[in-house]
Amino acid sequence: MARPGAGDAGTFPDRPDDGLSSVFRFATELVAWVAAPWALASVSPILAVAAVSALIALPTVFSTPGDKNQVVVAVPGVVTIAIMLLQFAAAVAGAWAAWPRWAALAVTGLVAVALVLELPRWRRLLRVGR
Repeated sequence: MARPGAGDAGTFPDRPDDGLSSVFRFATELVAWVAAPWALASVSPILAVAAVSALIALPTVFSTPGDKNQVVVAVPGVVTIAIMLLQFAAAVAGAWAAWPRWAALAVTGLVAVALVLELPRWRRLLRVGR
């Protein structure tokens, strides 16, 4: 049985199951949502709230057609990749700024694994619109 939408314009009919990649991507997003505001809270609570709001809203609102089931605002693959890189950077920077070294090292390792697992998805995303 074909996956719903497989073969439709703008989808990834050759998209493999990226379950492991999705798990690491989501774990990294969760860490970014906690670590970045935690690090910014001592600077400004308003900035902390703005940071977590942006980190949650950006990937929710902007996505590449075919990469998610629901697309609110369609963007090219390179924008989706940039949003994910922002999430990765927020997770690492927030962890190093706010948490003990052992936790920051663990977050850095998590992001490194997520980055490697994301590469096939990012290659697919870069092909969108060509």
